[in-house]
Amino acid sequence: QVQLVESGGGLEQAGGSLKLSCAASGRTFGIYAMGWFRQAPGKEREFVAAISMSGVSTYYTDSVKGRFTISRDNAKNTVYLQMNSLKPEDTAVYYCAKAGSTYYGVSSRESDYDYWGQGTQVTVSS
Repeated sequence: QVQLVESGGGLEQAGGSLKLSCAASGRTFGIYAMGWFRQAPGKEREFVAAISMSGVSTYYTDSVKGRFTISRDNAKNTVYLQMNSLKPEDTAVYYCAKAGSTYYGVSSRESDYDYWGQGTQVTVSS
C-alpha cells in the first residue's frame, strides 16, 4: 500500500509562485515515475507534469512549460512541483500520482498511474 500526501497549496496572486510537495510512503518510491495532475472546477482532471524514476526525464503539458518545474528527492520519498508565473487559469486541485509499473516512464495518461494523493487546492487571483 502506498500513501501520497500533497502539501503546499494555497492562495497566490497572478505572477506569484508556489511549491507543491508530495510525500510518499514505502521503500520503493525511487523505482517509479511520478506525475502531477490538476482538476479545475467543472472540468476533467488533466495532466500537468511527470518525472522519471531517476529524475532525468521530465514531461510537461504545453500550458505550463517554462513556468512549472517537476523534481524529486528519492532520499526523502518526495516529488515537487515548483510553479512560477502563476495564472488564474492554474487554479485547481492538484494531485500527485505514482506510476503503476516500473516499466512506465513519463506519461500523461491517468491510466498509467495507480495511487493518487488527496489533492491540494491552488487558487490564483487576478
